[in-house]
Formats: sequence, structure tokens, C-alpha cells
Amino acid sequence: MQGTVDGFSYGLATPVAAFLMACLGGALGLRCTTRSLRDHGTHRTFRPGWLALGATSIGSGIWTMHFIAMMGFSVEEAPVGYDRPITFTSLAVAIVMVGIGIFIVGYRGATAMALVTGGTITGLGIATMHYLGMAGMRLQGRLQYDTVTVALSALIAVVAATAALWAAVSIQGFLPSLGASLVMGIAVTGMHYTGMAAVSVHLHGDGLPAGGGDTATSLLAPMLIGPAVFLLLAGVVVMLDPLLVMGGSGRQQPAYRVPRRPGGPARRQGYAHGEPAGRTETRRRRTGSR
Repeated sequence: MQGTVDGFSYGLATPVAAFLMACLGGALGLRCTTRSLRDHGTHRTFRPGWLALGATSIGSGIWTMHFIAMMGFSVEEAPVGYDRPITFTSLAVAIVMVGIGIFIVGYRGATAMALVTGGTITGLGIATMHYLGMAGMRLQGRLQYDTVTVALSALIAVVAATAALWAAVSIQGFLPSLGASLVMGIAVTGMHYTGMAAVSVHLHGDGLPAGGGDTATSLLAPMLIGPAVFLLLAGVVVMLDPLLVMGGSGRQQPAYRVPRRPGGPARRQGYAHGEPAGRTETRRRRTGSR
């Protein structure tokens, strides 16, 4: 017997809230990735921290988006529950796989190979999180998927992730980054509902007990309190960083220059991140210059 599936039990409330969480996580993650690329020289030690914060922000935003959207999912003939370990394992998978993709781009830059590789891994991480979260559902029946629609949802996730990573390393300025975050939110939310369109439920009487696992309502508190608080704190960290607020380029400037000699061109003596002053002096002695 086929179950009657409704993905919008609360109307537009869950899709809109899910979209906003996807945009928030995407915005913070992309800004952190952009910030990591501005670290040079001695400041490069901060790059892993920014990339890790970005990966956790995107993963938390996508995971929270998924389960807010699932609050509106119901099967008329059977109650739906969730297995807690599988549910939170999907969060870890999202953060780890998104992190791999972001670290590739963060250290390799905007090369075609890095963007394709990082975008593919990140997109597959989004899709894996979605279907692993679906595997945590408990009801008197089994889920069936349309293969073509599942493949389309995975393709949307990969394209969206690749475009978002390209925007993170190529687009400068707050407003363009905000636009890229909105596009990412639309794409990730669209991937979710495309994946949900592939679902059908075949009910039976010999499956798991009705309501096995935690209900959607009991998952609401950790879903909102945990990741939402983290995203709030991540937003505070991002907004307090001067380079992101003021839009600094992060390029290193020379530490000092030798004044111009009368009647001769100016010469460099050394830079904080360029040629050491001692090496310059050694070359002068070898050439006999004064």
C-alpha cells in the first residue's frame, strides 16, 4: 500500500525557514573561505582555522535546513520518527565532506581542477547528508526513490557547491558575496526538495513499530539550539574580523625602503616578506657596490 506523502504540512513556513538557514550557513562559510585566502606570510597559520569554521558553518547550515524542511514532511497513514545516532551522524558527514572540499580550494586557489574537485566533494557531501538523514527515518514502511530524480538532486548539489566555491575565491565585496549566498541557499534548498520529490513510501504492517525513534518535535530543540547557536557565534566571529568588515585586501606591504640617492634610482633594501636585508648587503659586497 502506498502512503500519502505531504512535504508541506506547515505550508510555506518550513521551506522559508529552511532556505534562510541554508543562506546563513552558506554566507558564513563563504566569507570564512574568502577570509582564509587573505592570509599571507606569518598570518598563514590562521588559514586552517578559518577554513574549519567555514566548513562547520556550511555543514551546520545545510543540516539544519534539511531537518527544518523535514518538520513539514508527513505520511498520512503512519507516524514518522527519527533515529538519533543516524541523524547526528549525517551532521558529521556533512561537515567532514564539505571541509575536504573547502580545504582543497583554500590551499589550491581558484584553479579549474581545485574548483571541480572541491565542488564535487562538497556537493556529494550535501547529497550524502540528505540521504543519510532520510535513512534515519522510522515508520511502518519503506522509502523508495526514483533513480533519475535522485541523480538530478546530486547534480544540483555538485553544481551549486562548485559555483559557491568559485564565488568565494573570485568575488570580492560584501554585496556580491551576499548574492552568492542567496544563490547557494536557493540551490541547496532546491536540491533538498528535488530529492524529496524522488521519495515514495510503501507501507506494510510487519515493519518497525509506529513512531520508533525520536519524533520530529523532540528533535526540534537540539536541531535549533545546537547548530543555530553555533551559526550565531560564527557570525559574531566573522563580523568582528576587521578584514571582512572593512574589506581589506590583506596584501602584505613592504616593511621599509631605502631613501632615494641623490641623482640615482631608489633601491630596495629588504622587505618583511621579500628579500632579506642581509642577502641584499651580501650581493652589494660581491659586486663592489657601496
